[in-house]
Amino acid sequence: MNPSNFQSAYPLPPTEEEVKLAQESSRLLAGYTDAEKPQIIIQTDEMNSQAIAIPESAFLMLVEILEQMAQGNAVRLVSLPSELTTQESANILEVSHPYLVELLESGEIPSQIVETKRQVRYEDVLEYKNQIEEKRRQTLDE
Repeated sequence: MNPSNFQSAYPLPPTEEEVKLAQESSRLLAGYTDAEKPQIIIQTDEMNSQAIAIPESAFLMLVEILEQMAQGNAVRLVSLPSELTTQESANILEVSHPYLVELLESGEIPSQIVETKRQVRYEDVLEYKNQIEEKRRQTLDE
């Protein structure tokens, strides 16, 4: 396995063999999704193995990746920076850029200016999004 070839612009769908293996491994790993400190054991042969502790969020992503592969879906990993531009923040919130700027200027979402650009923490964008979704749910429940 060559990690540099892992991510391409257009990921390939899994082979039939990979689908079967993903079905079995996702089923087995799904039983451990409540584990607080998951570990993966890598075994290269009968004599060599090593337990590796991984973050719970990474373990849950691994299970999701395998579940998608088990359905025959191609999977692509996309990372997001911890500091977002205002346009990236607006896209995540599904609002217009001018409306996002209003939210930032009113202080509803914290931000900071770095050099000449306003930056927004990804964590703050998600927190605001969760607050809005919770308010919508409460309104619908009334």
